[in-house]
Amino acid sequence: MAPDPYGLGRVLGEPGVLPQRARRLDPSLPVREDELCIDVDRLNVDAASFKQLREEAGGDAERLGRRIAEIVRERGKLQNPVTGSGGMLLGRVREVGASHPARGRLAAGDRIATLVSLTLTPLELRAVRRVDLAADRVDVEGHALLFSTGLWAKLPEDLPEPLALAALDVCGAPALTARHVRPGDRVLVVGAGKSGALCCAQARRSGARDVVAADISAEACRRLESLGYARGVPVDATRALEAREALVGGHEGFDLVVNVASVPGTEMASLLCVRDGGTVIFFSMATSFTQAALGAEGIGKDATLLVGNGYAFGHAELTLDLLRKEPPLRRLLEERFR
Repeated sequence: MAPDPYGLGRVLGEPGVLPQRARRLDPSLPVREDELCIDVDRLNVDAASFKQLREEAGGDAERLGRRIAEIVRERGKLQNPVTGSGGMLLGRVREVGASHPARGRLAAGDRIATLVSLTLTPLELRAVRRVDLAADRVDVEGHALLFSTGLWAKLPEDLPEPLALAALDVCGAPALTARHVRPGDRVLVVGAGKSGALCCAQARRSGARDVVAADISAEACRRLESLGYARGVPVDATRALEAREALVGGHEGFDLVVNVASVPGTEMASLLCVRDGGTVIFFSMATSFTQAALGAEGIGKDATLLVGNGYAFGHAELTLDLLRKEPPLRRLLEERFR
């Protein structure tokens, strides 16, 4: 069989289309020689998708679980039809194909997390066991297939599994923050949840002189401020002018804005708060990149706008190490992800 590093052979009915864009994937067994098969027991759904699904289900965990099972049954993967996003998974290696790059590095039974989106991962579920509404987490039974280009990480032995999984789910965000923060920068993080906490802590470690966390939740802002990672400012970032007034104050704007909000409509607040010549990283899957690009043009903002790529070299190691070096951050996330 010819090598298939991107999984084109798993796409149904759309020749030449890559799995992420495809409508349906084939998750059937047996495993092909350049694939890795995982017995899946947990899905970490991305924040924007989980929020939309929770609202659609009226906050009912069972209804939400049924909806996830329905999407996976229809599409052969978990890709929210509204947000277009997915998440990542946790499980044990069942089989490593003969020509997969993990051959010799992974063995059956190894516990791993995938570091690529569920939107391109062939997935079949036998059951949805439990939905954790507080942690955006779904316990399941099923299997998934990882292509030879798919990224994965072994679960570390020195960190609790739920904590490690939660951090690995968003490890691209603190890694890109580390890449773009310069000593002395003013940094704004829009969103004070899991991703926001990691980004604020990383910005501090990278030498930012001022870190501000903006979130509609006053409690989330207070928690981050109490840990010393950021000044918390409760604000509705969908109200752009009000957000700018509350956040920018008397200075010219922030050198770096990292948007990890889980709701749509926060693009303009991010753009109004960055200084000319500054950088905005739109890491949220709720971002409209059309609104971001045209919005910047509309207000005459000369800033670098970056798509928050979920992969950055060494992102998993950086994020897990951040938890090890920052006990307050670790405690904060352990309280939520048990």
